[in-house]
Amino acid sequence: MLKVEEIKKLDNAALDRKISDFRVELWGYKMQMGTSGIEKPHLIKIAKKNIARLLTEKTFRKVRK
Repeated sequence: MLKVEEIKKLDNAALDRKISDFRVELWGYKMQMGTSGIEKPHLIKIAKKNIARLLTEKTFRKVRK
């Protein structure tokens, strides 16, 4: 799970990359759930929270400018 301090240290390009990576990861978890089931379903919740944290920081940076 990402911490707020780690997210604030990222530049905008790295922030976008992380968002994209977590979205791909979440998509993979959803595909696993649909086909064979997922061993660790809590990872879906963690991925969603990480995406939300990253998007919140991205929005905050836009507003702050």
